[in-house]
Amino acid sequence: MSETSIRPALITRVIPDSIAFEIGFEAGDAIVAINGSKPRDLIDYQYLCADEFLEIEAIDAKGKHHAIEIEKDYDEDLGLEFATALFDGLIQCNNRCPFCFIDQQPPGKRSSLYLKDDDYRLSFLYGSYLTLTNLSQKEWQRIERMRLSPLFVSVHATEPDVRIRLLKNDRAGKIKEQFQWFEARNLQIHAQVVVCPGINDGIHLERTLLDLASFHKGDIPAVISAAVVPVGLTRFRPQEDELIPVSKDRAKEVIFQVQKLQAKFSKELGTNFAWLADEWFLIAREDLPPESHYEDYPQIGNGVGSIRQFIKQFQATASQMLPEAIKRPKKFTWVVGNAVEKAFEPLVKQLNQVENLEIELAPLNSNYWGQEITVTGLLTGEDLIAGLQSKDLGDGILLPSVMLKHDESKFLDDRTVLEVASKLKIKIFLISGVAELIELVIAQSEN
Repeated sequence: MSETSIRPALITRVIPDSIAFEIGFEAGDAIVAINGSKPRDLIDYQYLCADEFLEIEAIDAKGKHHAIEIEKDYDEDLGLEFATALFDGLIQCNNRCPFCFIDQQPPGKRSSLYLKDDDYRLSFLYGSYLTLTNLSQKEWQRIERMRLSPLFVSVHATEPDVRIRLLKNDRAGKIKEQFQWFEARNLQIHAQVVVCPGINDGIHLERTLLDLASFHKGDIPAVISAAVVPVGLTRFRPQEDELIPVSKDRAKEVIFQVQKLQAKFSKELGTNFAWLADEWFLIAREDLPPESHYEDYPQIGNGVGSIRQFIKQFQATASQMLPEAIKRPKKFTWVVGNAVEKAFEPLVKQLNQVENLEIELAPLNSNYWGQEITVTGLLTGEDLIAGLQSKDLGDGILLPSVMLKHDESKFLDDRTVLEVASKLKIKIFLISGVAELIELVIAQSEN
């Protein structure tokens, strides 16, 4: 990546009372260079800012250049936030995985929905998954030099022919060599296996998990954990993709297979190592494992134990915050994906023990995506309008913010929260956690 392709790092927020705030940085300013180096990304920025003495080249919102000298404590943060973590652009994916969610969307939506990243920097910073097929030698060297670990890797299969078939990329067959590269340098990964029935399940899944477990050894295991995730399909996918959805019976088979391997790993490695995403149990209509099963939740980002963790957080928070009664009668509709209906029913029952409070769970599936069983994060504005139009929604809708793009009030179908609220003629309250839900209910009862 040449320095000419590195854009100035656009500042979107200056944290109050920080070093940058005291100096006079403002949103709209940009960082060009630090100690003579142009940061490629947030990783470079954090590395360069660790020094005690900084010479910063900046551009203000009017385009004027400034040279700024800063003395500070080692590793003290400047207090700046940026528009993006990548100042030189996204490393795009060159695979053609048939199960890629990006390719299973309808055309004509916002451009950000079609960006296919395979960027190790986003993996290191935020836990997003990459395949390792798009890395140049220079990037491999940077991972080693800067000790960028752990990374999160989409493996899917360790047999070269199976992985090449899935990723449609001849470079995909080198995955075990890449594990060896990580192992030799004491660098680590978390692995992901998206199971596609008839392609990488059965004996192939067993081979993959056994291969991954063979790299879980020593004080710094190259492979820390593996998540097993069911393929998610939508009605927009190419019909010639040879994929079939995970059925209830197939989900039961995979659960039995992986739990048998977990027992083996637990005995030999001292950890379950391979983890089933919650979706397997929801599809199979089976109870989730107990909380103790998930150890320290190493694959929570893959939906492994996320429901159990939410229930635990709910019970802990509710015991401290939930009142015996609220001031005025209030009714709210809590929208969730129908995949979690059974797990959330006890939570709703607990909320409804509060005098004057009525919470009705509205478990929806997504006709937009063409899914009979849907996780909450995939519900769209269209799904809400279709599923709630004729219902008594009470005083408002409790809407988990996981349905929305992080920096916009938009659903995956580009409908906005305001648009849905207008269509349903109801207030929509965004909630991002248990405490926020309880605080909102109490506050609304006082109005």
